[in-house]
Amino acid sequence: QVQLVESGGGSVQAGGSLRLSCTASGYSYSSYSMGWFRQAPGKEREGVATIDSHGRIRYADSVKGRFTISKDNAKNTLYLQMNSLKPEDTAMYVCAVDPRWWLTLLSPKEYRNWGQGTQVTVSS
Repeated sequence: QVQLVESGGGSVQAGGSLRLSCTASGYSYSSYSMGWFRQAPGKEREGVATIDSHGRIRYADSVKGRFTISKDNAKNTLYLQMNSLKPEDTAMYVCAVDPRWWLTLLSPKEYRNWGQGTQVTVSS
Protein backbone atom coordinates (compact mmCIF):
# COMPACT_ATOMS: atom_id res chain seq x y z
CA GLN A 1 0.00 0.00 0.00
CA VAL A 2 1.39 3.35 -1.05
CA GLN A 3 1.88 5.88 1.73
CA LEU A 4 2.80 9.50 1.21
CA VAL A 5 3.62 11.73 4.17
CA GLU A 6 4.07 15.46 3.68
CA SER A 7 5.83 17.90 5.99
CA GLY A 8 7.30 21.39 5.97
CA GLY A 9 4.22 23.55 5.78
CA GLY A 10 3.68 26.55 8.00
CA SER A 11 2.87 30.24 8.19
CA VAL A 12 5.15 32.81 6.56
CA GLN A 13 4.98 36.40 5.44
CA ALA A 14 4.84 37.33 1.79
CA GLY A 15 8.27 37.08 0.22
CA GLY A 16 9.30 34.25 2.52
CA SER A 17 10.29 30.68 1.71
CA LEU A 18 9.26 27.18 2.69
CA ARG A 19 10.48 23.72 1.71
CA LEU A 20 7.94 20.94 1.57
CA SER A 21 8.86 17.27 1.75
CA CYS A 22 6.89 14.18 0.78
CA THR A 23 8.27 10.81 1.84
CA ALA A 24 6.90 7.83 -0.05
CA SER A 25 6.76 4.19 0.98
CA GLY A 26 5.05 1.03 -0.13
CA TYR A 27 5.61 1.33 -3.83
CA SER A 28 8.30 0.32 -6.27
CA TYR A 29 7.22 1.96 -9.47
CA SER A 30 10.02 1.93 -11.99
CA SER A 31 7.97 4.42 -13.95
CA TYR A 32 6.01 7.13 -12.22
CA SER A 33 4.70 10.63 -12.18
CA MET A 34 4.93 12.39 -8.84
CA GLY A 35 3.92 15.88 -7.97
CA TRP A 36 2.59 18.61 -5.76
CA PHE A 37 -0.95 19.86 -5.88
CA ARG A 38 -2.76 22.45 -3.82
CA GLN A 39 -6.28 23.29 -2.83
CA ALA A 40 -7.50 26.52 -1.32
CA PRO A 41 -10.87 26.77 0.44
CA GLY A 42 -13.69 26.90 -2.08
CA LYS A 43 -11.42 26.19 -5.01
CA GLU A 44 -10.64 23.18 -7.16
CA ARG A 45 -7.45 21.22 -6.57
CA GLU A 46 -4.78 22.47 -8.96
CA GLY A 47 -1.44 21.15 -10.05
CA VAL A 48 1.66 23.00 -8.87
CA ALA A 49 4.56 20.93 -10.21
CA THR A 50 5.20 17.39 -11.37
CA ILE A 51 8.24 15.28 -12.12
CA ASP A 52 8.30 11.91 -13.85
CA SER A 53 10.66 8.95 -14.04
CA HIS A 54 12.03 10.28 -17.33
CA GLY A 55 13.10 13.49 -15.60
CA ARG A 56 10.50 15.74 -17.16
CA ILE A 57 9.41 18.60 -14.93
CA ARG A 58 6.40 20.81 -15.35
CA TYR A 59 5.27 23.85 -13.38
CA ALA A 60 2.07 25.78 -13.20
CA ASP A 61 2.51 29.22 -14.76
CA SER A 62 1.65 30.82 -11.43
CA VAL A 63 4.72 29.33 -9.72
CA LYS A 64 7.33 29.31 -12.48
CA GLY A 65 10.53 30.97 -11.39
CA ARG A 66 9.54 30.80 -7.70
CA PHE A 67 9.05 27.09 -6.95
CA THR A 68 11.42 24.19 -7.61
CA ILE A 69 10.44 20.52 -7.52
CA SER A 70 13.06 17.85 -6.95
CA LYS A 71 13.29 14.21 -5.92
CA ASP A 72 15.85 12.30 -3.91
CA ASN A 73 15.51 8.75 -5.20
CA ALA A 74 17.74 7.31 -2.49
CA LYS A 75 15.43 8.70 0.18
CA ASN A 76 12.27 8.25 -1.90
CA THR A 77 11.40 11.81 -1.03
CA LEU A 78 9.88 14.55 -3.14
CA TYR A 79 10.59 18.20 -2.35
CA LEU A 80 9.08 21.54 -3.24
CA GLN A 81 11.22 24.59 -2.58
CA MET A 82 8.94 27.61 -2.51
CA ASN A 83 10.47 31.08 -2.67
CA SER A 84 8.96 34.56 -2.98
CA LEU A 85 5.72 33.28 -1.54
CA LYS A 86 2.55 35.27 -2.14
CA PRO A 87 -0.74 35.33 -0.23
CA GLU A 88 -2.38 33.60 -3.19
CA ASP A 89 -0.10 30.60 -2.57
CA THR A 90 -2.05 29.91 0.63
CA ALA A 91 -3.51 26.39 0.37
CA MET A 92 -3.27 22.81 1.52
CA TYR A 93 -0.39 21.28 -0.39
CA VAL A 94 -0.67 17.58 -1.17
CA CYS A 95 1.69 15.23 -2.94
CA ALA A 96 0.61 12.44 -5.23
CA VAL A 97 2.19 9.59 -7.16
CA ASP A 98 0.98 7.34 -9.96
CA PRO A 99 2.69 4.65 -12.06
CA ARG A 100 1.38 6.26 -15.27
CA TRP A 101 4.44 8.37 -15.93
CA TRP A 102 2.74 10.46 -18.61
CA LEU A 103 0.39 12.13 -16.14
CA THR A 104 1.13 15.75 -15.36
CA LEU A 105 -0.16 18.58 -13.21
CA LEU A 106 -2.86 19.13 -15.82
CA SER A 107 -4.68 15.97 -14.69
CA PRO A 108 -4.82 15.99 -10.90
CA LYS A 109 -7.92 13.79 -10.79
CA GLU A 110 -6.03 10.95 -12.52
CA TYR A 111 -3.51 10.42 -9.72
CA ARG A 112 -4.33 7.37 -7.63
CA ASN A 113 -2.22 7.84 -4.52
CA TRP A 114 -2.39 10.90 -2.30
CA GLY A 115 -0.93 12.11 0.97
CA GLN A 116 -2.83 13.93 3.69
CA GLY A 117 -1.36 17.31 2.92
CA THR A 118 0.45 20.10 4.71
CA GLN A 119 -0.96 23.60 5.16
CA VAL A 120 0.84 26.64 3.78
CA THR A 121 -0.37 30.07 4.86
CA VAL A 122 1.16 33.25 3.48
CA SER A 123 0.24 36.56 5.06
CA SER A 124 0.60 39.97 3.43
